[in-house]
Amino acid sequence: MSQDVSGSVGFADIEAAMGRLDDSTVVKHTPVERSTSLESMTGAEEVHLKLEQLQWTGSFKTRGAYNRIRTSIEEGTVDRVVAASAGNHAQGVALAATRLGVDSTIVMPRNAPQTKVDATRGYGATVELVGKDFQEAMRYAKEEVSGPETEFVHAYDDPAIVAGQGTLGVEMAEDVPDLDTVVVPIGGGGLIGGIATAFAELSPETRIVGVQADGAATVPESLDKGVPVTLEDVDTIADGIATGGISELTLSIIEEHVDEVVTVTNSEIADAVLVLMERAKQVVEGAGAASVAAIRSDGLDVGGERVMPLLCGGNLDMTMLRAVLIHALTRRRQLLRLRVRIDDRPGKMAEISGVIADHGANIQTVRHDRALEDLDVGEAYLVFQVETTGAGHAANIVDSIADHGYEVEVVNRAAARTA
Repeated sequence: MSQDVSGSVGFADIEAAMGRLDDSTVVKHTPVERSTSLESMTGAEEVHLKLEQLQWTGSFKTRGAYNRIRTSIEEGTVDRVVAASAGNHAQGVALAATRLGVDSTIVMPRNAPQTKVDATRGYGATVELVGKDFQEAMRYAKEEVSGPETEFVHAYDDPAIVAGQGTLGVEMAEDVPDLDTVVVPIGGGGLIGGIATAFAELSPETRIVGVQADGAATVPESLDKGVPVTLEDVDTIADGIATGGISELTLSIIEEHVDEVVTVTNSEIADAVLVLMERAKQVVEGAGAASVAAIRSDGLDVGGERVMPLLCGGNLDMTMLRAVLIHALTRRRQLLRLRVRIDDRPGKMAEISGVIADHGANIQTVRHDRALEDLDVGEAYLVFQVETTGAGHAANIVDSIADHGYEVEVVNRAAARTA
């Protein structure tokens, strides 16, 4: 069965969705916390973090999924739903369907984080892993829909989905009235579509800013061309917003109600994940951290404003967490990889290790490289991975090794320091 997804979304639709989302064991009102640390970093007067990653499934997606499936039950008979998702929509549909007594089949890309695959199965869904990305999973999922009592639940191209996500906008507007700016991650546009529609009614003076990962950004070009643009390939650590496209429905809402769209890099997202862990004590996935990456970037000025970044998801795969933390710490020079050219004789490793130890730094690993063409006979490289307190500490270590007569370089940087 295919539902009617034509038309746009009004505030009355969001109010109706709020009436359907009456089970606090499926969707709960998530908290807001103020971050003075982010205020200092950004120059904002107030930064209020909306902690939607604390939702039952770890993201906002259950709001739209529950509203869609319950609406379909009210309109007719639905025995089974099918959805495609990189992870968060999958869990939202699975939980909503199970609570409403409906079977669910979720098609996920083969590279979906294992934590999200396991969680989706845990909520009662049948999971099929198909395709290299969301778009391939989507095409396969639509082919799975057969029979009048089976319904495809789209992640964003559906007014009922958008209206369900809009209930989050109502919460945000009520939690902190008279906000200057709200910052919302964009994948397919359903989330920002619902939130922007809610704010247009409840706080029309609030600036609505969307943020996309630069390796999956489709909205800027879609706005320029006036039609939805789809990417063949996406490249981002924020898998929750790696849809590679938006729809005519969500584009029309963005055109009407969203004031600005910015993009952030993988490095900026990784830094934001780490900042949120360190300073706000919040664990979020890349998509959830994109809003904080935006307010910390040069692309968005929130100076003097009362701003609310939305942390939309917290389903962070532990393998990805490790990669993100290593990347962020390396950018800060808190993880430092040094390559030192030596005469390959006894005592050299001990001497250089002593220099590093004199600075109070911890050596994590060290290895010899002898089989490189640029080395003379009897020479070797020592490659150290060192924990430091930051860029200044790292620079002092490099300078000291060079002052002891060694050629030293920070790996992946072109310039070497020599005595």
